[in-house]
Amino acid sequence: MPHLENIVLCRESQVSTLQSLFGERHHFSFPSIFIYGHTASGKTYVTQTLLKTLELPHVFVNCVECFTLRLLLEKILNKLNHLSSSEDDCSAEITCETFNDFVRLFKQITKAENLKDQTVYIVLDKAEYLRDMEANLLPGFLRLQELTDRNVTVIFLSEIVWEKFRPNTGCFEPFVLYFPDYSIGNLQKILSHDHPPEYSADFYAAYINILLGVFYTVCRDLKELRHLAILNFPKYCEPVVKGEASERDTRKLWRNIEPHLKKAMQTVYLREISSSQWEKLQKDDIDPGQLKGLSACTHVELPYYSKFILIAAYLASYNPARTDKRFFLKHHGKIKKTNFLKKHEKTSNHLLGPKPFPLDRLLAILYSIVDSRVAPTANIFSQITSLVTLQLLTLVGHDDQLDGPKYKCTVSLDFIRAVAMTVNFDIIKYLYDFL
Repeated sequence: MPHLENIVLCRESQVSTLQSLFGERHHFSFPSIFIYGHTASGKTYVTQTLLKTLELPHVFVNCVECFTLRLLLEKILNKLNHLSSSEDDCSAEITCETFNDFVRLFKQITKAENLKDQTVYIVLDKAEYLRDMEANLLPGFLRLQELTDRNVTVIFLSEIVWEKFRPNTGCFEPFVLYFPDYSIGNLQKILSHDHPPEYSADFYAAYINILLGVFYTVCRDLKELRHLAILNFPKYCEPVVKGEASERDTRKLWRNIEPHLKKAMQTVYLREISSSQWEKLQKDDIDPGQLKGLSACTHVELPYYSKFILIAAYLASYNPARTDKRFFLKHHGKIKKTNFLKKHEKTSNHLLGPKPFPLDRLLAILYSIVDSRVAPTANIFSQITSLVTLQLLTLVGHDDQLDGPKYKCTVSLDFIRAVAMTVNFDIIKYLYDFL
């Protein structure tokens, strides 16, 4: 179909394979089809577009939304019931608790005249979540055509390979179809297809070429690249709108957009700022780190003691252990820096990177820098775990002597200074490198 080629770009082989599997409307299709590939490789879009364009009766269900057996089976049956009946006839919701009930109800619903002589397609998106449900569910869907004696095909869409699905007891093997990642040429063609009508296709294609030149090495997700293209295009064509450059003046357009694309590199995938905030950032020409709210990592809010734990972790990572006495004991006596400065320690600790430290050293520094008395309660330990979960601390191993955990602080000096400012703590005077 020529119109399908214009709608679904760079997936001609997969579309042709699926059309061959679907066959004629009244033919029995393959019982189950397993489609896999990385995120944003066109699996869902191609399948939905093909079924809608060919006007085939189908039910599309996302397994993330339907996270229990009952929710999943009822969703399929109720959607199927809407296909087979008018709005007045299907007002009552169908309830279904087991797969045996599902097979029985499915056979009843598909007796309808408009479904009787054609293939019904059940599409299960994010199918990897089926593995967390009942053991009989996946084998049942794979053999649904045999169990119901109906013309039905179940299509699984997943980001993981079939070998990760196959039960140990064995099951009916589906037809496996792979969707490879889009190449840079494919992405260029797809993104250029979205050009605004007020600009020429060549002008927008040149912009996409610049965008991919910057982002392709770090991001190959079509959805993310499309978002970035829409977000930064107004800045790219700004000189053209102002009359300062023509559409063919690529050098001037590149110089205008280059600093803004570098800023956008800081927020790829993260969505730390909204589109409106990003437009404000570009308009006012301010740094992403200065934008309040969601934009800057340094504005992350932590519980009161978590801030001191993070400060203590930073000090433990970048200060030698033997300097703790100097910094955190009130009556440590006179200790000259030259007495304990060794040749191999003349290099800045901040250049060498963070060093691992045991839990007892972290707690000792924490008790020294917090004004109030802190008890080693479960609350303190849970906050340490939370910092590890947030990847502000890294668990690197166990101490050989005490068999206790060792940590590293992974945040930058700018980040820790911003955290220290919120609790009025001058961290610089406690850092060995800044003496």
